[in-house]
Amino acid sequence: MFDSLTKRLGATLSSLTGKAKLDEENIQEALREVRMALLEADVALPVVKDFIGQVRTRAVGHEVSASLSPGQVFVKIVNEELVRIMGEGAHGLNLTTQPPAIILLAGLQGAGKTTSAAKLANWLKTREKKSVMVASTDVYRPAAIDQLRILAEEGDIAFCESSPDQKPVDIARQAIDLARKQFVEVLIVDTAGRLHVDSDMMDEIKVLHDTLSPIETLFVVDAMTGQDAANSAQAFNEILPLTGVILTKVDGDARGGAALSVRSITGAPIKFMAVGETIDALDVFHPDRIASRILGMGDVLSLIEEAEQKIDKKKANRLARKIKKGKKFDLEDFRDQIQQMNNMGGLGGMLDKLPGMGQLPQAAQEKIGDHSFVQMEAIINSMTLGERHYPDSINGSRKKRIAMGSGTQIQDINRMLKQHKQMQKMMKKLSKKGGMQNMMRGLGGMTQSPGGGFPRR
Repeated sequence: MFDSLTKRLGATLSSLTGKAKLDEENIQEALREVRMALLEADVALPVVKDFIGQVRTRAVGHEVSASLSPGQVFVKIVNEELVRIMGEGAHGLNLTTQPPAIILLAGLQGAGKTTSAAKLANWLKTREKKSVMVASTDVYRPAAIDQLRILAEEGDIAFCESSPDQKPVDIARQAIDLARKQFVEVLIVDTAGRLHVDSDMMDEIKVLHDTLSPIETLFVVDAMTGQDAANSAQAFNEILPLTGVILTKVDGDARGGAALSVRSITGAPIKFMAVGETIDALDVFHPDRIASRILGMGDVLSLIEEAEQKIDKKKANRLARKIKKGKKFDLEDFRDQIQQMNNMGGLGGMLDKLPGMGQLPQAAQEKIGDHSFVQMEAIINSMTLGERHYPDSINGSRKKRIAMGSGTQIQDINRMLKQHKQMQKMMKKLSKKGGMQNMMRGLGGMTQSPGGGFPRR
């Protein structure tokens, strides 16, 4: 998300950063570029006008003129205004009520409410250690109830059975009764997608809301719908007292206009964003971190949090003990590291959160892809256990067999073995005194040596 906005703003703001003085003319030129960047990102026009107005007021005032580095202050102002329109600070869920705390999900057809219900339930279960139940009142879409049941089974989450021949209000009452009997802490109710112009469906969800009395009413919105997201959010906000927003399909949109519009239009904070298809692909929305990523400053805090959540600590500790004892870093260990990286969204997902990586030329970004990691894992999977533990035993005939089994070429296997050797050397340095400093020097060599460095497509 925000790829196009990041590139456009990055080019505009970098031209100002080094200037010793900003005058009315170059500020106006920069503001024109920022305005075009926001409109191209499909940000709602009223939001763009408000944003530009606030930046202009601050930029031509005392803040910039009194600064020793006015270009940097201008970037700082843009950053702070981005945070402001997205809602300052992360907003958690309010669950302080007599159990079960009920969360109602509403939104347009195809916004991703059902998957969001499962993702939110999984997040509450794994991160907040809550007992959760999900229920579907979508009696209109074929297999909607079955879809939620399957997702609930995947996450080992309690599910309230319902059928298409029931009325949504009856399902809601049934879900509340079952959640109380099972002493569930949080009940998440999925609803049918509805168009805001459909008065009957809008009346139905209002009745559902009155029946459930949810402590949280979350509007689920597809990030790829741009300005339409803001319009529909406003319509729903007039019918329901929205307490927050979940942005879905964030990973599929390069513009990000919905994120910059919904909060400003509805006044309801964006609480979560769905960043993938798996049940654990849900993140808390941090406006300051998102603004930082938009401006190419990275998001190291989110990267650290993701590592803490997704890295297999048992495997990491086992590898650390192995290296400390001076044992060799073999291909089984190498495959584990590839899998750990894939769990964190791959190399591309990690680099997206590192400062300055968004400003790399397109050609350089294309070379840093995840395709080679998939290929390397396939190569290692085609080896025998003995070959993985003793890579030096892999001769020419073994390479031919491995290439046949993995659908690769012998030069791919040679490249992978060379990269493993480089990693093995770094791990060896880690086990010695001053290991971290030695490893960093090794990393520098790896990224510069011919045939080494990041895997290439």
